[in-house]
Formats: sequence, structure tokens, C-alpha cells
Amino acid sequence: MSSPSTKSASRRSAPPVLTEAELARIAGELAEGKPPMVWFTAAAVGVAEGKSGKVVALDDPSAGDFLQVRPTGSKDVLSFGPSEVTLTKPARGTSVAPGGSARTRPESVPAPSNRKDNTVTQPSTLPSAATPAPRSLAPVSDDAPKPAPAAPRPAKAAPVRKAKAAEVTVTLTGTADGEWTVDVVNGKKRSVKGMAVSSAAVAQAAKILHPEVEEVVAGILEAARGAQQAKVAQLQAELEAARKLLEELGD
Repeated sequence: MSSPSTKSASRRSAPPVLTEAELARIAGELAEGKPPMVWFTAAAVGVAEGKSGKVVALDDPSAGDFLQVRPTGSKDVLSFGPSEVTLTKPARGTSVAPGGSARTRPESVPAPSNRKDNTVTQPSTLPSAATPAPRSLAPVSDDAPKPAPAAPRPAKAAPVRKAKAAEVTVTLTGTADGEWTVDVVNGKKRSVKGMAVSSAAVAQAAKILHPEVEEVVAGILEAARGAQQAKVAQLQAELEAARKLLEELGD
């Protein structure tokens, strides 16, 4: 039975972008003190697709997200899996999808013009403008009132910029045995990774979120409950058989 998962789980089950040869190349460059440059794919969580970064360390591959990457322009070092980065630099107008395929953005094609060029013929000579008659200027008296100076314009208030709230991504992962973990990415920083939560807390949160979410989680919990009941029945049968054998040995 496949383990249910949200976006993070489906992302991890996708075919990895980095091959074993590319991982060996990254390890070799790190050994030489040259952090290799990588680019984030659409599977990366909390980082824009196509953005670059440098691999600073490699952890145990069994950890899942074992590549330690510092995104360009950031001081934080985040953990990523082999499907979240690639050594191939995406070309302009393309984005890297999980599995290494490139998606090309459609280019706008200008619509054909149905207008005809019209030739406008201008006359070779233009009629001369009428010469205005000279106006007589009356003498200006020194005692005439002078216009008052214009009032200064009020300064424009600087626009107030609203602070952009950081995006938070919460990923809940469950297994067939009824075990649940939660991951939290705050902006570009992975704040919580693989924290265990109880099935009761998951069921309570699902009721608050949405009826459809509650229905899906309830089905998963019911399947896990059935699996545990079957395991208990099997253990009880084995215990009963062991007791009978012990009694026979005691006689």
C-alpha cells in the first residue's frame, strides 16, 4: 500500500533530476573546494523555479533531502532532494520541470495586419498665414498694483510601501502505519523538518480545515486502524500458539 502524501510526498516520488554521475561530480568539486552551481526545478519548495544556488555540502543520501544548498542572494543554507535541483542551466524563456524536461514558454505572434497603406499627397504650397495687425501698447503706470506671488504647491506625500508577508508552506505526510510528520518552510528557510504529530491531532486539524480534507484524512486513518488491528490479531495468535507450546513442554 503506497503511503499517502501531500505535495512534498508526491514531489519526492518523482524521478530524480540528478544522476549518480552528476552527484559524483558534485562530490568531486566539493572535495576540491569549489562549490558547484545548481538551478532549482519546479519541485523545489520555497524557492523560485530557475533560481540558482551553490551546493556547500552533501549529507547521507538516506536522509532524503541530503543536498545542502545556499540560494543566490541568501545567507541561509537549505536542504533539498535530488529532484529539486539540476546542473543544467535553464535557457531564457524555459523552466526546468521534475525529471529534467524543459518547458518552453509560448512566444507571442503578431497578428496579421489588414490595413492598407494609404498614400497622402500634400499640396506643394501652403497658404500664407495672415499677418496680424500691430497692437498699440498703452503706457504702464508705476502706481499700478503688482500681481501677488503664487502660493507654493504642497509637497506630495511619499507613497507608503506595505511590507510583504513571507510565504509559509506547511506539508503534512502520513504513512500506512498511521505515522504522521509535518514540514514547515517559512519564506526560503525550512523551519521545521520531519516533526512527528499524533493521528488525533491530524484528525482534529482536518475537521477544522474542510469537509473534503476531513474525508480524505478519515479514510487514511481508518485504513491505518485496520492494519493495526490485523497486526494485533496476528500477534495474539502467535502468543496463543507460544503458550500452547510452552504448556506441552512443561508436561
